[in-house]
Amino acid sequence: MHSDASAVSTPATSTKTRILAVANQKGGVGKTTTAINLATAIAAAGETVLLVDLDPQGNASTGLGIGRGNRDIGTYAMLVDGAAPDSVTRNTGIPNLSVIPAEPDLVGAEIELVAQERREFRLRDALRSGHDCTGHSFIVIDCPPSLGLLTLNGLVAADAVLVPLQCEFFALEGISQVMRTIDLVKRGLNPSLTLQGIVLTMFDRRNNLSDLVAADARSFFGDRVYETVIPRNIRVSEAPSHGKPVILYDLRSPGAQAYVRLAGEVLRRERGMADAA
Repeated sequence: MHSDASAVSTPATSTKTRILAVANQKGGVGKTTTAINLATAIAAAGETVLLVDLDPQGNASTGLGIGRGNRDIGTYAMLVDGAAPDSVTRNTGIPNLSVIPAEPDLVGAEIELVAQERREFRLRDALRSGHDCTGHSFIVIDCPPSLGLLTLNGLVAADAVLVPLQCEFFALEGISQVMRTIDLVKRGLNPSLTLQGIVLTMFDRRNNLSDLVAADARSFFGDRVYETVIPRNIRVSEAPSHGKPVILYDLRSPGAQAYVRLAGEVLRRERGMADAA
């Protein structure tokens, strides 16, 4: 894994933990798949990465081999009960990659957070106070497929947002809502929030519609759209059932190689932001 995946990039040189939220209110766009495999590829490049599963479905946890019966404590305990991040962080068995899993109780967090003080800042406060978290180069947050309080917590905690955009007809309509939400969070709750980029997912070269959606996205968003596109690939779909990122399940598959290239782009953008600052 390391010989091929190390082509991702030279590790970014930064002492500050960078927090990236992977968000889209539309389900089925490859959000969790992107969070898992991007985190794994960045870790393979030599960075230390923490993946925070903020989705009550817990698919990111499953995709990293942590079954539903093995999640007694995680993001719910951290957000609602105030558990320290290092007390809920788990080793994935993948070098440089840890995870805070989503336990079953997270499904009720949207309602319970309403009555909490600083309800939009619970995740940010937790991550900033966690000694274990600040030891990571990157924290990747897998947000739920909605724009509720959990996703809001992810956006408030993040330095930048990565938006997966499915190459389907209604995708561009849906992304406008995400962009409005990012703008509102930036203006009201997190002034430093930026758009890391938009990644085109489920690209099917046999389908003219994929080319049309990609062309429209690049025309509208310009260089905010990553050069790398994630293809439809059966190995990407199979990997979660084995509890593995596709990069570990089948590194040579087109889907895995695409995520390796995407991680390289993300790290180059991060380095560019650091140099500009």
